[in-house]
Formats: sequence, structure tokens, C-alpha cells
Amino acid sequence: MYKRVVAMVDQNLDMVEIVEEHPCPNGSEWIIYQYKKTSPLILSAWREGNKHHFVTKIGKRELNLIPSYAAAGIEEVSVKEDKVFITYSGLAGAGVGAMLRKGAENVIDVEILEEGGGSRLGRSRVITPRMEKIIIGIDDTDTKEKGATWVLAHEIGLEVEKEGYGYYLDHTIVQLYPGNPDKTQNCVSIALSFAIKPEYKYKIERFVKKLLEEKTLSDNTAMAVYYGLFPSKSMRLFSLKAKKEMVSLEEAKRVALINNISLHKITGEKGIIGAVAALGLAEYHCIAPKLYEDVEKIIREKRII
Repeated sequence: MYKRVVAMVDQNLDMVEIVEEHPCPNGSEWIIYQYKKTSPLILSAWREGNKHHFVTKIGKRELNLIPSYAAAGIEEVSVKEDKVFITYSGLAGAGVGAMLRKGAENVIDVEILEEGGGSRLGRSRVITPRMEKIIIGIDDTDTKEKGATWVLAHEIGLEVEKEGYGYYLDHTIVQLYPGNPDKTQNCVSIALSFAIKPEYKYKIERFVKKLLEEKTLSDNTAMAVYYGLFPSKSMRLFSLKAKKEMVSLEEAKRVALINNISLHKITGEKGIIGAVAALGLAEYHCIAPKLYEDVEKIIREKRII
């Protein structure tokens, strides 16, 4: 059985990000490959450990299923009030997979539309609560004597999930400019990603702020909060610049303003720079932890910025 299925909606973009925790981590590579090839609705798909992610358009597209070549996919994603409906379709064993989502955490129900198995077509609809995505950047919580921002951020992520505000999806360590004279040591900031219940949209912001106020050891702690599936291009470019060289507080505030990023000075303003920089690469795990000189080639080859 799948452990968990989460669907985060961005109504402005008319898109949904689906995150599924698969029981067979490497077996899910087949699903990523087939779904992405077969489904016109899927804009991107990738795997991280036992989680696979699908970013889809909202709508319906007929699938041209062909054994081996296009064996399974997502044919419809719809949002109705507080629920998301995802229709899966597949040939043979691929048509049975949706049943493994029944009973997974956060799944309301699974409806069998056509029973698959053997050589038959299978179609099922998975129903989940409608959720949204929030990314929180955190920086400068430690001192040269004690503390570690990445550890404190992880503890906060666990507390958010324990409180029931939503699911702690990810913890990204973002390497910033190592020549920064104000760094504690390694010069990194942290981005935490959550799937949240809409009714807790702003409570989580206050909750994380309170935890930072209680636990930080630094006089320059800050956090930055972004609501949306993906960082914008201006956010990504700012993060890359913060890897390459010193950036100003004014630049960070300008990026925050044009992207509706909420800034919180916990104990001081210096942490705002790193907190905003963490947001831009929260979803780019292949380059977030690397030094700038090591990411230039990746950027050129993959054209991700």
C-alpha cells in the first residue's frame, strides 16, 4: 500500500502537484517513466527516494494506451470545493496500482471505474483533500559557539506535522556565498516545504515564527514565507546570485515584494537575505547544496533557470 498521497492546488496557475509515497522506491521509476510519456496533463515528473511527484494541469485528456510503450497514466485531475479527484488509467498490472492507494494516509476514497488486472484496462479515481503548498526559508539561528540552523529547521518541520497543520514534505539545504564575512561557518540557509490544509494557511506562519522566537540562539534570525507550487524566475536568479557573491538586504526585500513573500524579522534583519535566498532553490535539489562554480554547467545543460 502507498504510505501517503497529497495533492496541492495552485488555482491561479490551474495546476496541481501530486506527491505519492510509493511502497517500492525503485519500482516507482517505471511509474514516473510511463506516466510522463503517456499523460498530456503531466507537465513534469520526478522521484525522490520513495516519493514521486507529478505536476499536472487541471483538466481531462484521453490516453492512447499501448502495452509497454504507453501503459499507464493520469487521465483527469479535477478540483471540486475542498477535494481533488485524480483518475488513473493503465493496462494489465498498471491498472491495479490505484487500489494500492486505498487506505493510504490522506486518501479519502478510491473509486473503481473499470477493474483491471491480467490483460484488461483498469481505471480508478483517487479522492484526496485539497491542500496548498507553503515554503518557509530560515536563516541565521546559530552562533559560532553553538547551534545548527538545519537541525533546528528540521525540528520545526516535525513540529508542524505533529500539530496537524499539514505534511512536512521537504528540507532543503541551500549553499550560499562562502566568502560572506558574517557567516557562522558553512554559510547555508534552509527551506522547508509543507502541504497544508487551507484553513491553517496563516496559522502555520505564526506557529513557525513562535518556535523560532523560542529556540533561536542568534540575534539575526529571520524567516521568509512563500505560498505557491514553485519559486518564480526572479526568486531563482536571486538565489543563484546569493551563491555567487554578496547580496544586499535591499535586494532581498525587493525580491520579496514582487513575489508576495512574507518577511519576518525574528531577532534581526540580517537573516532575511539567506531566508529569501533559500526559497528560490527549494525545489531545485540538484543545485541547492552546491557551490556556484559547480552549478553553472548544470544550469546550462538542463536549462532550469
